[in-house]
Amino acid sequence: MSSSLGRQGLRILWLHVNTEKGENVFFVMTNLIVTPNQKQATCPESVSIPDALCYTDGDCPAGEAVVAGNGVKTGRCLKDRDNIRGTCEILAWCPVEKRSKHKKPLLASAENFTIYIKNSIRFPKFKFSKMNVLATSDGSYLKSCRYSTEHPYCPIFLLGNIVRWAGSNFQEMALEGGVIGIQIEWNCDLDKAPSECNPHYSFSRLDNKFAEKSISSGYNFRFAKYYQDANGVDYRTLIKAYGIRFDVMVNGKAGKFNIIPTIINIGSGLALMGAGAFFCDLVLLYLIKKSNFYRGKKYEEVKSSSRKSLNSPTHNGNQSPDQLGGL
Repeated sequence: MSSSLGRQGLRILWLHVNTEKGENVFFVMTNLIVTPNQKQATCPESVSIPDALCYTDGDCPAGEAVVAGNGVKTGRCLKDRDNIRGTCEILAWCPVEKRSKHKKPLLASAENFTIYIKNSIRFPKFKFSKMNVLATSDGSYLKSCRYSTEHPYCPIFLLGNIVRWAGSNFQEMALEGGVIGIQIEWNCDLDKAPSECNPHYSFSRLDNKFAEKSISSGYNFRFAKYYQDANGVDYRTLIKAYGIRFDVMVNGKAGKFNIIPTIINIGSGLALMGAGAFFCDLVLLYLIKKSNFYRGKKYEEVKSSSRKSLNSPTHNGNQSPDQLGGL
């Protein structure tokens, strides 16, 4: 799987490759929060962390980690301007991460980025393989085409179209991120021409888009870039990246007519039908309470035939012994 996002798009995917690796998965960053120039020091914890709120130094036991926070408490309570309530001082990368969110995605234009999804399928048993790229010698085809139902063998997709086909709005999704599944199905009848074996695409949103107020909605992760200043002090820039993760899932099945398994399946079906009748008779004749009734009905015709044969002229008691002997 490769990309044709252009210079800015390639930079975005470069961030993904260095922070979140995965097979058949790629990430396009659409929003971010940057906390620059952090260094190891002491500073007040964020006021949005409930475990860091304090009134006295006793609320900040030294050496205790801040739950869902950024560091370890030093034992001091740093008061606000009202001198009533404050936050615990921590030893961490300072200043702590910014908590403010953007109201609009920074990379809203990513909606017009394109991606190139190259996929191939192979069925070794039938010695058959095929790609989702049009077999053409025209070098400009991939530069100008876009995937649609009219061009199923153009593997160039607009990000905005993929999100829309998944039932979402790109600008809304770009703000806090999300996960899109791209399903490629190859269902091939190899008794037909190879041109009848075509890929079928479907798109769906995998994260919980309906939980608007859920703390787990969207998709984001953090990574940092480390460096040193002229004095050898370690610094880092912390980046919280929001974006859309795309999971590409490929499935395929193929079949071809063969007389031998067909005969085996027919024979097995007939044998199972005979076995089924045998077990039904076994249950009805010996296991149920009204088995005598069923046995009488099943063998009624046989008994009736026996009575008719006994009452026929050939078994009449008025016949002579010679006639009986002749029989």
